[in-house]
Amino acid sequence: MAILPVYVYNHSVLKQKATPISEITPETKQFIEDMFETMYHANGIGLAANQVGSSLPIFVVDITGAEDDTKHERQVFINPEIISFSEEKGEYEEGCLSVPDLRDYVDRPLKITVKYRDGNFVEQIEEYDGLMARVIQHETDHLNGIYFFERLSSIRRTLLSSKLKKIQKGNFKASYQTVLP
Repeated sequence: MAILPVYVYNHSVLKQKATPISEITPETKQFIEDMFETMYHANGIGLAANQVGSSLPIFVVDITGAEDDTKHERQVFINPEIISFSEEKGEYEEGCLSVPDLRDYVDRPLKITVKYRDGNFVEQIEEYDGLMARVIQHETDHLNGIYFFERLSSIRRTLLSSKLKKIQKGNFKASYQTVLP
């Protein structure tokens, strides 16, 4: 297994939309394991492939210990598509390995239904709520080239602009290797 560097805000790979894949190879399986290793090393709970420089439509999630929720273990999502959102929304503070030192409250639907392929490339359709639903939405956004702060009001985004400029220039602290734009 390998720990991969995390690409930081404003790197072009983070704005590229992932396109679906039709099969999983041994190399893809190894890449998924590397993604988990990278996420754990960086103390994250979710990581999208483009955050480590790949255009594959994959993200990994493990919220074990992040919430009083024992029903969710580490999971891989390949070709994810959120097919329904609840009308009920809630705010929760989010952060991102690609924008270190930046956190803010994002309003998102509380429940979602996701169609995806698992680590064995078997199609799944599942409903999620709570933190798991939030992380899936956050990581799906990454695969579509969207940062979490783009979900904020224009006023809040303006207030964050100086922090984003610092991150883009490498003025942040991270306990993991990063790649600047």
